[in-house]
Formats: sequence, C-alpha cells, structure tokens
Amino acid sequence: MNKTRMSRVGEEIKKELSILLQREMKDPRIGFVTVTSVDVTSDLQLAKVYVSIFGSEEQREASLAGLHKAKGFLRTELGRRIKLRHVPDLVFKLDESIDYGNKIESILREISTEGESKR
Repeated sequence: MNKTRMSRVGEEIKKELSILLQREMKDPRIGFVTVTSVDVTSDLQLAKVYVSIFGSEEQREASLAGLHKAKGFLRTELGRRIKLRHVPDLVFKLDESIDYGNKIESILREISTEGESKR
C-alpha cells in the first residue's frame, strides 16, 4: 500500500482518537492520556496506538485497562468520523519515550552539576 496513505490514515486516527479521549470518554479509570503516534499496517487491518499516560504505575495500568475496555466504542466512533471501508482494530501500547527522555535529561543535569562542582 502507498506509504503516504498509511501515514495520512494514521494521522487522522490519531487526531480523532485524541478528540474522543478528551471529550467523549466517561470512564473514570482513563486519566490524563495523550495519543503520541499511530502505526497502521499496510492492509489497514491493525492500528497500534501509542499512548502516554501521566500518573503512577497503578494509574497507568488502570488507564490502559480502561482503553482496552473501550476499544469497541472507539472503533465505532472512528467508523462514524472517518470514511474507511474497514476500521482497523486498535491495539493500545504504552509509549515510554517521554519517560526515557526525562530520565536521560535528569542524568545529563546531574552530570552537569557534578562538573560545575569540581571546578
């Protein structure tokens, strides 16, 4: 399949899911969730949705469980908003790149302060 179409479909799914999670979801388990990226397979049968969840580890697990539970509702709403012959199945994955970036930044800051104290 055309790579540009796959990326356009992924971006459209990302945009609509962000709106749905922000405005339509009523599940109290789903906390502060941000859709960071969506990877769509070439046959548009599967969409891996990477989400960043703010909070403790328990809150992250609860939010992921709430997202898995709401998968049917989200697919139905995506089908209404995006005109596709087949709405891809959604798989939610936790995006840990933000946490990794924060960890690297804190290590660099620590190294920087150690270097200044040795001067």
